[in-house]
Amino acid sequence: SLQEILCDREIIAQSMQGHLDEGTEPWGVKVERVEIKDVRLPQSMQRSMAAEAEASREARAKVIAAEGEQKASRQLKEAADIIAQSPIALQLRYLQTLTHISAEKNSTIIFPIPIELLSLVKR
Repeated sequence: SLQEILCDREIIAQSMQGHLDEGTEPWGVKVERVEIKDVRLPQSMQRSMAAEAEASREARAKVIAAEGEQKASRQLKEAADIIAQSPIALQLRYLQTLTHISAEKNSTIIFPIPIELLSLVKR
């Protein structure tokens, strides 16, 4: 693959030099150095490699997004469990939400049903 060629340029150059030495030694010629300076790929191969790289990036992005969703879900469940264990925590969250809403420049603020009424309905 291209990645192997780019990473192993020295090894490939040494191998090429060995093969060239075998062919030129009978003539009394010694190849001093072989370097791979440029690798040119056909356009079709460049396109397919670009498509493969793009697919790989998209796959990694989807995995990262899924892991983020999973982490957020766990934290949301943990918060719900804490709030379920403490009614005061729910009231504090309610007040925080109202404070946050009132800090924004909204012309209309809708107040949800008071928590006390919800607790009466549950009974």
